[in-house]
Amino acid sequence: MHQYGTTPVYGDFPEPVSQNDNQVIIHLKAASVKNLDKGRASGRHYSGFSEFPAVVGVDGAGFLEDGSAVYALGITGMIAERGLAKKENCVPVPAGLDMALAAALPNMVLGAAMALKFRAGMEPGKVVLINGATGVTGKIAVQLAKYYGASKVIATGRNQEILETLPALGADRVISLKQDDTAILAELKEVHSVSPIDIVIDYLWGRPVELILTALKGGGMHGYHHPAKVVTVGAMAGETINLPSGFLRSAPIEICGSGFGSLSEDMLHKFHAEILPEMYQLALDGRLKTDLVEFPLSQIQDAWHYEDKKGSRVVVMM
Repeated sequence: MHQYGTTPVYGDFPEPVSQNDNQVIIHLKAASVKNLDKGRASGRHYSGFSEFPAVVGVDGAGFLEDGSAVYALGITGMIAERGLAKKENCVPVPAGLDMALAAALPNMVLGAAMALKFRAGMEPGKVVLINGATGVTGKIAVQLAKYYGASKVIATGRNQEILETLPALGADRVISLKQDDTAILAELKEVHSVSPIDIVIDYLWGRPVELILTALKGGGMHGYHHPAKVVTVGAMAGETINLPSGFLRSAPIEICGSGFGSLSEDMLHKFHAEILPEMYQLALDGRLKTDLVEFPLSQIQDAWHYEDKKGSRVVVMM
């Protein structure tokens, strides 16, 4: 990519060179295209590029010089034939796992497992609402909420076709966000009254979260209300919300976020050392499912602009 706001192009770029014994060259085979990558390329994300031209892509899967299959966060851009990474940021990929899946899963798992386990304090028996469950990470969150022992998983989304597939992934109840606000709010209140919601993992923010908070808030001076924790991971429906102070005084509602800036070094170490290997094994066993759309590296422009409507993750193959 030659400047912010442009589309990455296919072409030659200098090979990365290891600067010390802690850096390794990865012969990349697959790298996913994510909102994070596009946000950085647009210049709007808080992590940007120090110079141009630059290689896009924050992570990928491939092989070390000794033939070991690994996934890694890159020091260099990773949508390329070669990438540079720190040794401690390399996670072994189990034999038999498709490299496209190995490249695509980590970002989804980061946005789902870390939000559930570390930011929401997920425990067995909790009732979990996944807001925006028809996206790629939302679908993983539905599966992981059930895997971590949720007694009930409620899923919301706008894509009706995908919404109808979520019960097979573990959703006990689906709520369409294509309804008018009154109908959505009525469903949310009914769910919360029957099975009080403990955790909301949110990928949308905006108006859908305003409706959820309205459903969660207490009803005045009638004693203590059910506690709920709202963890926002994305903002596909808008960056801001209207949040009256009374909402947070009427019930023990906590709001926090989950992203690189909110995850400690210890949490990220556990992600690489424990959580991601566990998720890779689940995927290898067929117990963690996602949909992929693959493009060759030479078609990076097509991959970059591909508009997915089925909750699939784009993966570039080298």
